Amino acid sequence: MNISELKTGSFEGHIEGEIVELEAPKKITTRFGRQLIVANGTLRDESGEIKLALWNEDATRFSKGDRIRITNGWVSEFQGELKVSPGKTGKIEKVQ
Repeated sequence: MNISELKTGSFEGHIEGEIVELEAPKKITTRFGRQLIVANGTLRDESGEIKLALWNEDATRFSKGDRIRITNGWVSEFQGELKVSPGKTGKIEKVQ
């Protein structure tokens, strides 16, 4: 699957791409009072780019320039832009 094919909601299968931008991880508090860590960035493949959200331990596990694969992930829309993450049931890993 290519980044250009992603739509809001969960997806089955996987996407691969390079992290071309990645902000420093920051702590946030959810509206439910939970403390989380998030690093926002951009993921690119040959078909295009999408915003990327890395949560908690994933926020420090990956770096700009890493090639990653997200399997069975989640796509949300925030301020008119799509954003991909592994979600609660997906998997993210570094690939060569």
